[in-house]
Amino acid sequence: MSRLLAEMASCQKDQGRIGSDIMNDKMSILRTGFLIRAALVTGGSLFMFLAKAQISWPQITQTQKPWTRWWWEGSAVNKEGLTWNLEQYRKAGIGGTEITPIYGIHGEEQHFTRFLSPRWMEWFSHTLKESKRLGLGVDLANGTGWPFGGPWVKDADASKSVYYKTYSLSGGQRLQEPVVYIREGFVRTANNRPAKPDAIKNPVSENENLQGLALDQVQFAGKLPLKALIAYPAKGTPVNLISRVDTTGRLNWTAPVGTNNWTLYALFEGLHGKMVERAAPGGEGYAIDHFSRQAAVNYFKRFDEAFKGTDIRYLRSFFNDSYEVDDARGQANWTPDFFKEFQKRKGYDLRTELPALFGRDNADKNSRVIYDYRSVIDRLLLEHFTWEWKTWAKGKGKLLRNQSHGSPANTLDLYSVVDIPETEGNDILRFKFAASAAHVTGKPLVSSESATWLNEHFLSSWGDVKKAIDLYFLGGVNHIFYHGTEYSPKEAAWPGWLFYAAVHFQPTNPQWKDFHALNRYIARVQSFLQRGKPDNDLLLYYPIIDRYSEPGSALLQHFDGMEKNFGNTDFEHIAQEMVEKGYSFDFFSDRQLQQFRYASGNIISGGNSYRSILLPANKFITDESLDKILALANAGARILVYKALPKDVPGLGGLATRRKKLSVLTSRLRFTGQGNIRKAVVGKGTVWLSDDLEALLQAGAVRREKPGDPDIYILRRKQADGHVYFINNRTDADVEEWITLNGDAASVALFDAMSGEKGLAAWRKKDGVLEVQVQLQPQASLLIRTFDTIKKGEPFPYKNKAGAATAIEGNWTLDFLEGGPAIPASRTVRSLGSWTDAGGQEVKDFSGTAKYTLYFDKPGNAARYLLNLGKVHETAEVFLNGKSMATLIGPSFTTVIPAAAFQLKNNRLEIVVASLMANRIAYMDRHRLPWKIFYNTNMPARLKENVKDGLFNAAHWKPLPSGLLGPVTLTPLK
Repeated sequence: MSRLLAEMASCQKDQGRIGSDIMNDKMSILRTGFLIRAALVTGGSLFMFLAKAQISWPQITQTQKPWTRWWWEGSAVNKEGLTWNLEQYRKAGIGGTEITPIYGIHGEEQHFTRFLSPRWMEWFSHTLKESKRLGLGVDLANGTGWPFGGPWVKDADASKSVYYKTYSLSGGQRLQEPVVYIREGFVRTANNRPAKPDAIKNPVSENENLQGLALDQVQFAGKLPLKALIAYPAKGTPVNLISRVDTTGRLNWTAPVGTNNWTLYALFEGLHGKMVERAAPGGEGYAIDHFSRQAAVNYFKRFDEAFKGTDIRYLRSFFNDSYEVDDARGQANWTPDFFKEFQKRKGYDLRTELPALFGRDNADKNSRVIYDYRSVIDRLLLEHFTWEWKTWAKGKGKLLRNQSHGSPANTLDLYSVVDIPETEGNDILRFKFAASAAHVTGKPLVSSESATWLNEHFLSSWGDVKKAIDLYFLGGVNHIFYHGTEYSPKEAAWPGWLFYAAVHFQPTNPQWKDFHALNRYIARVQSFLQRGKPDNDLLLYYPIIDRYSEPGSALLQHFDGMEKNFGNTDFEHIAQEMVEKGYSFDFFSDRQLQQFRYASGNIISGGNSYRSILLPANKFITDESLDKILALANAGARILVYKALPKDVPGLGGLATRRKKLSVLTSRLRFTGQGNIRKAVVGKGTVWLSDDLEALLQAGAVRREKPGDPDIYILRRKQADGHVYFINNRTDADVEEWITLNGDAASVALFDAMSGEKGLAAWRKKDGVLEVQVQLQPQASLLIRTFDTIKKGEPFPYKNKAGAATAIEGNWTLDFLEGGPAIPASRTVRSLGSWTDAGGQEVKDFSGTAKYTLYFDKPGNAARYLLNLGKVHETAEVFLNGKSMATLIGPSFTTVIPAAAFQLKNNRLEIVVASLMANRIAYMDRHRLPWKIFYNTNMPARLKENVKDGLFNAAHWKPLPSGLLGPVTLTPLK
């Protein structure tokens, strides 16, 4: 002890400087504050820290808590119900809601409230006031369901499609048939009840019971208006014949004598017919034409009218769900002014190149014209819809949250316009499009529609959700939105009002009692991830030009991550390899590139710094983009080129001039060197070229953050005084290792967001590299915080065993607390297992909560113990001697209990377990009890084996494991 005190006194003298002990293996251990020598590790000294606490969790804000999408079914709400629901969310740790009205409930028709009506605005105003009182934030979807649309969207503003027909003539011939396009009627519904086209009134708003009809797409039969008729000779100039067609479609024109093989292209315009999907009462109608500025202006006027006289100051943001206009038959691929908009942007008349537009010219021209068409669609969606929406919202002082994915445009540019880009799904590379746009344009928040269809209905635990949320964090998301929570009256029969897609984040879910633990975990993680800035080294070029230039069976492509558009491309391979190997990067677009600048040895964009740019073997690039890239290189930037430089410019307009500019630019690059990498010096910078991705990344000074275990992933962010690392174990095994981090530190702290534990870490410098000791349970995470200055604090409480585990066994009392369909009788359980195996049908049908109680003596004299519940279905709260010790949601069910919490004899251990909803739902389906009471799609199944009569049905499910399965053990800790 005297030696230890002497060491502490010596360290006090060194306080304020970074010291190092040189060990026999040349390992350097950094010291901060007071040092306590704890152990010898790999031949060197391992130090832990103890002093006045300077390590603390950030204060949690409203935005750092998870929010939830809040569906108002039929908008059948009332003030009392709104207040009750909001109070439940606040108690559970929710930070805010996003209001999205959707289809209604059978039997509640008298309470349906039309969207934006005076009564609806009354409910909305009450929600704003109550949310403010409760400290909850509020966002509002700019429509019901999705996409934007409604009954005020007239035909002129509705989404459009283009159709074409061809006719062949020889010299001296006249077309005998009329130039007409007769479209058959078509109706698609969302409720598995087919409707005949001639039974639907035109306009759609004239139909009664639109909720019951659940129209998803309507195309009325009839003749479509002719928009262009162009005659193309085998050789020579096309002839515009639109003025030669009379009202009956007869063409008054004869192909010139002496010519052969005329092909006539006739273009017709029709309503695409996509309706608002999952529309609420008062929201049923056509989706808008996203390529028409006037359509957007007219659409938002309806909100201006509704908001008059209403105080919406507390509203934070408006929201738009994913594009999904073309989640229908055909494509919304046209707008009435398209020819004019095209010529303004591309410098030539698209009507002169219709064969190439539809893939009937030579391959090169087909590629160039389809690129031009798609790039104009891209600009119209960006400028006429997204910018118009942004301008409108800004006029009201509101932010915008948007799901840009699924659009026929560059999602990076669409995300860049809004304030909070939002992603969804289960793939890091998909998440990175929203995150990249936020990072490159300097936006602090990236949100996610989280846990949509994570599994079949009623099968997801909070532990499953936690695993999904961690993947979002690794992908750059820092503002979680659950998908989602239904407004449901307090008095509604179980399971209450539900949304058609799992997961069901509802107060009727037995796990709701422990929902606060998941929400607290997310809030703690986001309290770090919403601070500071991203710290990604590489900018990876998004080669959407290559995809725009690839003809296909459809005019439009829709961009949503990697799988649909970039599968098995170099772009995908590069991105996936970098994720797996721990290289941090952001995607960037051609438009974003024009805002880059070089300063202080880095490429700067959106206030964030990057070390290099990487071109992913893309075939095409615009001359403007290459010119900008080389200008950055000239200023000093590192440019990395995988495999080869782009060979050509895209598009047809001004082709010769643009090609010449590209050729001049590429001629400046004179590569030298041998082996697997070559370089070309450009001004103060360098362009590196190689087939070896690792060699390129090293040349670009791109840092790698990757532990030895391939399934441990790291996200790095920088703070003003250090860095934050989110570390996630994506395996089902315990991990204990020294994590290698890039950079330096004067102090290192660990934060466990699930348990709330924190403290100064065990760390060291080995061969000039920073290493931090971590212990991670299966699917667990930690936050590492490094500091540039010395910090004082308690050591992090690592779970180092001081002996063998002791089984906690005996006769457990099992009391069923809340749930149904009935409360089973209490019983004694001698061997832990699923309560469904405890005897009798009642326990097999039961979903809810139950308490396990056991008395035991304290096993030994350790300072603290690790309680491990073993296997739990699904969440648990632990009580010891009447005091709550922890709420555990999995996947691991352990908690540390201090010795002071124990009695020497007769300790009372109580474990309150919550199950899934599944067994009770299966009971209801077997007994044909009504709970699928919803209009529209009602309750579809995710898996085909659970479909009966077109809907989800669990009648065939066997009882799912529920309760405390154990084994329960106590392990003494040092």
